[in-house]
Amino acid sequence: MGRIITDAIEARDALRGAVEAAGSVVFFGGAGVSTASGIPDFRSENGLYNQNFSSIYSPEELLSHHLWEQDPEAFYDFYRTMMCAPEARPNRAHLKLAELEGQGKLDAVITQNIDGLHQMAGSKRVLELHGSTHRNRCVRCGRSYSQEWMLETEGVPTCECGGVVKPDVVLYEESLDERVLEESVRAISSCDMLIIGGTSLVVYPAAGLVNYFQGSTLAIVNLQPTSRDAAADLVCACDIAQAFDW
Repeated sequence: MGRIITDAIEARDALRGAVEAAGSVVFFGGAGVSTASGIPDFRSENGLYNQNFSSIYSPEELLSHHLWEQDPEAFYDFYRTMMCAPEARPNRAHLKLAELEGQGKLDAVITQNIDGLHQMAGSKRVLELHGSTHRNRCVRCGRSYSQEWMLETEGVPTCECGGVVKPDVVLYEESLDERVLEESVRAISSCDMLIIGGTSLVVYPAAGLVNYFQGSTLAIVNLQPTSRDAAADLVCACDIAQAFDW
């Protein structure tokens, strides 16, 4: 096990030094990356799964493919209210990652998030494992619709052709995009440094991607312990936005 740092300033300096010493960096992130932007994560005390909803369904079921088919009204009500975050803006972590990519230091951002904040911050190579709320497609004709359009609709949204417009997000019971998975494996297996940030590493198959890392430096930036801490060279147990504030 490498260094475990809980002080945000010390963690920031250590992370900066490790990144500067690395040849190529890939970032693998989860919901914790966006909490500083006002988007709740899933499993923490104040996370999405611990909030109360006026629904007979659990959050997991509300995000399932079978509910999208069987009770679309409930699905879309939850989706618009809880999964879309039109007011959210990138925080320091998003901005620093985009800056590092612009400098040629960061090869890719691999994210489990669906909020589009990495692209808003300026990142170009973003591999979205679970899709994005900013893309919504008609299941009949394939026409694309924006998040703004979706938020202006009510009930079950329909395309001009009459087909249902489905969010381009991976629901429970659905498979991840094979192309995105393959590109993520290539990025992780070829980088010198992997930073795992803002994720508890419990959601599979996404979390299993870190098994492909063969580089020299593994850093983890997460408030709570993860299953990979013992194998990491650097563990920053602090707020991720503060750790990237340099």
